[in-house]
Amino acid sequence: MIEIIPTENIDAVIAVPGSKSITQRALLAAALADGRSILQNPLVSDDTDFSSQALKSMGIAVRKDQDCWYIKGSKGIIQEPGDDIFLGNNGTATRFLTSIASLGHGEFIIDGDERMHERPIAPLIEALQGWGVDIESINQSGCPPLSILADGIKGGKTVLPEGKSSQYLSSLLLVAPYAIEPAILEVRGEVLSKPYVAMTIQVMADFGILVESAQDFASFSIQQGTYRGRDYHIEGDASNASYFWAAAAITGGRVTVSNVPVPSIQGDTMLVPLLARMGCNVQQSGQGITVQGTDVLEGIQVDMGNMPDVVPTLAVVAAFARGPTEIANIAHLRIKECDRLHAVSTELAKLGVRVEERPDSMVVYGEGGANMHQADIETYNDHRMAMSMAVAGLRVPGVKIHGEQCVAKSFPDFWERFGSLSR
Repeated sequence: MIEIIPTENIDAVIAVPGSKSITQRALLAAALADGRSILQNPLVSDDTDFSSQALKSMGIAVRKDQDCWYIKGSKGIIQEPGDDIFLGNNGTATRFLTSIASLGHGEFIIDGDERMHERPIAPLIEALQGWGVDIESINQSGCPPLSILADGIKGGKTVLPEGKSSQYLSSLLLVAPYAIEPAILEVRGEVLSKPYVAMTIQVMADFGILVESAQDFASFSIQQGTYRGRDYHIEGDASNASYFWAAAAITGGRVTVSNVPVPSIQGDTMLVPLLARMGCNVQQSGQGITVQGTDVLEGIQVDMGNMPDVVPTLAVVAAFARGPTEIANIAHLRIKECDRLHAVSTELAKLGVRVEERPDSMVVYGEGGANMHQADIETYNDHRMAMSMAVAGLRVPGVKIHGEQCVAKSFPDFWERFGSLSR
């Protein structure tokens, strides 16, 4: 348990670790590449460790120094591992490595922890089957663990039956260049979290593979080829930066996150314009972004379908705003590390905030922070719950975060850097 100390007069410059989303994508492109790659400023965390260890078990050489990772690409050759591939509650790695394993030859078992056994992956299974992959959910639940009797990816046309998780789509795109036949992918339904798909396409282009897509991401044509090894710099993580921008917003302070650039390929930087709509002053500062808080925040209405990871951050800021904030199009939060829509609503209510939880949205009835009080906050073993709720403790005395170690999933030294705001 950790108790957050309220603080005033925040004026800080913070650097955040490398982007988790970019690290995972660049790591896989480098693993499949022809030649050696150097990843500069990768995120070192539980999630990326699961990914790199899994790749090692499939024959990829990964060597890590403090600030760089060195990857010897396999040219798309994936070896059969000697044991099951265990990925904890790493949803991104589970979905991405399912497709990577499909490129191999032999039996692959993809498994995770108890929560991962509840997180759906059936649409990805169906799309891979359309590309000739022998894959099934072992428990017939549409969730991990998965069995793959791999013999490469045939290619041709397949259909992803839903786009609710962009990770299904990104997983298919990343491996498509290595299909035996040119790969065409059709996506049915609304594609959520589009910036993450755009990020995948950008990383693929950076490693030498171009993707043609319909304007609405309803279909894709992926050229056959091999990624090229290269040196690749990973920008700071915008999702993790959000907690520091939010700290400035609710305290009236000033925080610069020095290593999230403008422009960025991370969609979560679009939280910053939302803070501006609520009353903050924002500006680019060198290679970073600065948020200056305000005495009066105003509630807003916003569709967060493309920014699910920063919904908890926005919800906490909304609790300190004046008037309701309606956060819409977020049903996909229910299949994250926990049911984040329910968890955020529950924990804000513990703090004295009136929250209306709906099937695919929430309304936070902000009263400028009035009537908020101490509470013991449950994290649900979800890193984003821990970090977002910690922000509230900068204004509300007695906020205690239980299970705080879960931040190791994406930001191992978060508490040290967050504590620097009070110094």
